[in-house]
Amino acid sequence: MSQISVKKAVETPLIEGNPTFGSITEKISQITETWKVPNPPVWLLGFGAALSLLMLLGGSIGYLFWRGIGVWGVQIPNAWGWAIINFVWWVGIGHAGTLISAILFLFRQKWRTSINRAAEAMTIFAVMCALVFPTIHVGRVWAIYFTLPFPNQMGMWPNFRSPLLWDVFAVSTYFTVSLLFWYVGLIPDLAILRDRAKTKARKIVTGILSLGWRGGNRQWQHYEKAYLILAGVATPLVLSVHSVVSFDFAVSQLPGWHTTIFPPYFVAGAIFSGFAMVLTLMIVVRKAYGIEHIITMNHLDKICKVLLATGLMVGYAYTIEYFTAWYSGNPYESFIFKARAGGQYAWAYWIMFCCNVFVPQVFWSKKMRSNIAVMFIVSILVNIGMWFERFVIVVTSLAQDYLPSSWDYFTPTFWDVSIYLGTFGLFFTFFMLFLKFVPMVAVSEVKAILPQADPHHHEGNHHE
Repeated sequence: MSQISVKKAVETPLIEGNPTFGSITEKISQITETWKVPNPPVWLLGFGAALSLLMLLGGSIGYLFWRGIGVWGVQIPNAWGWAIINFVWWVGIGHAGTLISAILFLFRQKWRTSINRAAEAMTIFAVMCALVFPTIHVGRVWAIYFTLPFPNQMGMWPNFRSPLLWDVFAVSTYFTVSLLFWYVGLIPDLAILRDRAKTKARKIVTGILSLGWRGGNRQWQHYEKAYLILAGVATPLVLSVHSVVSFDFAVSQLPGWHTTIFPPYFVAGAIFSGFAMVLTLMIVVRKAYGIEHIITMNHLDKICKVLLATGLMVGYAYTIEYFTAWYSGNPYESFIFKARAGGQYAWAYWIMFCCNVFVPQVFWSKKMRSNIAVMFIVSILVNIGMWFERFVIVVTSLAQDYLPSSWDYFTPTFWDVSIYLGTFGLFFTFFMLFLKFVPMVAVSEVKAILPQADPHHHEGNHHE
């Protein structure tokens, strides 16, 4: 009995202020129903800035198609540049949403309920940003359909041994499953919006999207079964997607890339950067929308602990890379790793190492995990560090390959930077539309962890 009481004591503060079912519904629903929450000028200002960056993305891609990828800084030997760096970075950011939703759901971690909806939305939008780069970096973009496996009159099937084609399968599957998982979780909350709708148009739209949801016993049983199956399907994708992305590098013969540690190293890094982005967004969202009692310091504390754990994994990977390079006895491999830490790109390597290994160590302190400013700064620095990790992996190996006569220093151009910044416009435009028109917190799941639901808490606890 004492263990049960201790467990309850730990779980109770997940939602603060002892809210009722009705107050949770009211708080989240009114955000989508009125412009008064939060401050409309602030939202419009943020949306305007995101839309401006989205227009920059459209203009930059249009110019790229008109002039060709020579407008980027890519050259021989650096045939891959910011496009692949940004692709891997955005796919990594998309990992936290599915991990929070699927894996933590399977492990019955109740703290996920307040943040899973926004994290899943973040996943979908991050994967959309990621998919921009493989599409545009091929040069002859009008031939991109060859990455799709369909028969054609020339009999020119795609090369299924190409890791870039594996990316198409992995990332598109991940996007599809994440979108389905997100939408299934939304259905009960869309029904709440339908029942509260004041205008006919709103009632029709939410009525169609909620698929005739009435909240009956049989519907809840089917819903929970479907959600569980989707969580089971999504879980291996968390591991497989970034493993496949790492194969872009690991299956090559290039020094610094040809290593077996890449798949687990990339997965740990993806979860690391994804949780950092979740922390950044949740700190802003909970304050802007006044939902600090739903997304509490307890949630942020747990995210910080995940960041600390994955930061240690990434630090281990950085260290073991040097050991494997030395142990291999391969002079080319040893040279590349010495060049990373002490060569022409040493500045990028040490930014990466400091941001990803040293900075998260502050979260050993409970005081630092309770300081909003510290958490926000660390989350930003981690994602800066993770971008530099991809930069170091892509650029250093290519810039100094087997042929010293072709070595060169990679320098990005304005168009590299503008397309990267433009993807932030794509991400935040969709994310701000999500905050405005979709319940940002899973209302039905949050209700299930309230103390009022506890006496009837069992597998079908959503009936509350």
